[in-house]
Amino acid sequence: MSLKKSTLIIVLILLLDQISKIYIKTHFKLQDNIEVFSWFKIFFIENDGMAWGTKISDFTSFISDRTAKVILTLFRVVAIFAIGYWLYNETKKQNSKILILAIALIFAGALGNILDSVFYGVMFDHSYGQVAAFLPEGGGYDSLLHGKVVDMLHLPLYNDYLPDWVPFYGGEFFTFFEPVFNIADVAISVGFIMLIVFNKKAFPKVKNEEERNDNEDL
Repeated sequence: MSLKKSTLIIVLILLLDQISKIYIKTHFKLQDNIEVFSWFKIFFIENDGMAWGTKISDFTSFISDRTAKVILTLFRVVAIFAIGYWLYNETKKQNSKILILAIALIFAGALGNILDSVFYGVMFDHSYGQVAAFLPEGGGYDSLLHGKVVDMLHLPLYNDYLPDWVPFYGGEFFTFFEPVFNIADVAISVGFIMLIVFNKKAFPKVKNEEERNDNEDL
């Protein structure tokens, strides 16, 4: 796969991701939700930059959330440059198409969420009890690097009480799938799944020097 094609994939994913986020942010109040199907809802939440609606506070107790937020955002910015270089290098070598596609998906998803984390705090006002405005006159809800990631896709495939015969949790109310996510999260997850499922095709074994020399002799 060429760099041009992989770039096109990245741009398309970024457009879908950012258009959906900006629409939700400027049309929904926080926690607003719409049931599209019984198993699919549009449910607006925000998080501090972790994937699949996870909160930074779930993992950090020794530093403040704001400090952890900046560290996480800066780490992801560095990571996106590393992934971008990896993508450029693989396309230049014309390596596995599956590998290049997977890297492109991961890059696009990571970049999509980074844009929220870096810029949304200054681009929008808050969504608590109101629909946020884009580029408000009074400024955004926070400073640069402190934006929150917009999530809106919710797939409660099972949302009912578990049968009594289920060990430990029988009779309790259970939701599957609970996390709320966005298009960027989907792109990242699909990219990683491709690397795992198609590992042999993504990372074909390189023949050693002796085998190559034998083939050249033939």
